Amino acid sequence: VQLQASGGGSVQAGGSLRVSCSASGLTLSSYAVGWFRQAPGKERQFVSNIGWSGDSIEYADFVKGRFTISRDNAKNTVTLQMNSLRPEDTAVYYCAAEYGRSKYAPSAQRHYTYWGQGTQVTVSS
Repeated sequence: VQLQASGGGSVQAGGSLRVSCSASGLTLSSYAVGWFRQAPGKERQFVSNIGWSGDSIEYADFVKGRFTISRDNAKNTVTLQMNSLRPEDTAVYYCAAEYGRSKYAPSAQRHYTYWGQGTQVTVSS
């Protein structure tokens, strides 16, 4: 099983980036997916999650109104659209997956079994 986060990059403050999570070895459409990020010298923190069906979505307060999570189960991908980026959004972004036993997705890292390798997002001022 392998998760892959892709699409990071560098952008100026106020810009947009999109990161995607894809999977091999599992059918992502049956899994809840979470996005987490870790800035240098800081602990990894929750950003957003989406249930297996897409009916349940959560955002951390610091990204509400700026980030949008979505999934395309036909393409086996989950995307995090990041708008109005700020320098403090600079971090390595990780996606994680956990089998969807309910329509809700976990927000705690310890509840996720599979993790991607992370993709760097850098926002300059």
